[in-house]
Amino acid sequence: MSRVKRGVIGHKKRRTILRRAKGFRGTAKSKERIARERLLHAATHSFQDRRKKKRNFRKLWQIQIGAGARENGVSYSALIGKLKKADIELDRKILAQLAQKHPQAFRNLVESVKN
Repeated sequence: MSRVKRGVIGHKKRRTILRRAKGFRGTAKSKERIARERLLHAATHSFQDRRKKKRNFRKLWQIQIGAGARENGVSYSALIGKLKKADIELDRKILAQLAQKHPQAFRNLVESVKN
């Protein structure tokens, strides 16, 4: 059986790891073993943070809707409750955009739900 030299494959693996670790601090950007470890941790954090981003945006939208609702004399929870009773199915993202960028339209929406 003929001999197989794997130097090219191993070098390619190391090179891809170090390229992905570019920008890391200290020796994590230049030493393969440390870079591999840091990349594993970075992958877990990026996975978790993609989930956290959704939570954070929902919190932001709730704050923006609450601020817009208080300007129109109603609390956040009362507004959401009245919207559900009136069968108006606008998600929080759209409500937050209305409250922030189109306050007159948001005011009209709140007034229609109040009555």
